[in-house]
Amino acid sequence: MVKSLSNPSEQRKRLIATLIQAGKIHSQADVVKELKAKGLTVTQATASRDLQELGAMRGKGDDGASRYVLGGTTTLTPNSQLIVSITSSGNTVVIKTPPAAAQFVASTLDLAMSAGELMTAIGTVAGDDTVLVIASTANGGPALAKKISIMFGKGK
Repeated sequence: MVKSLSNPSEQRKRLIATLIQAGKIHSQADVVKELKAKGLTVTQATASRDLQELGAMRGKGDDGASRYVLGGTTTLTPNSQLIVSITSSGNTVVIKTPPAAAQFVASTLDLAMSAGELMTAIGTVAGDDTVLVIASTANGGPALAKKISIMFGKGK
């Protein structure tokens, strides 16, 4: 018996990734709808899990429309309104956000670290409206804060 090189779950995720890259996925419901149009029936829970496993995040594209993008995708423009303030000290950066935005900001930073786009950070901790980012060097906080400011359109 010959084993298939990829299982249906992986094939489905590849299709979702293609749809995301085409800019067609704005919500989990869009995943369900687009897959149904391709002959695949999935629940919204499955769509949610697949998006999470793909590392997809909601963000605003260059056109201002909210949609899903894949981690490391340069078409995501983090919204500068997500950042209230950025302060650094030693090897830490404290980012203040509006209520309930810290998880999204931390996730964006985590994806940037995973993609090698934020090499000077080693981790994040997020609450409701505060993100703590740890720099990779003992005095790397100020440089890291500047890089994060640029990422979110708050500085140059």
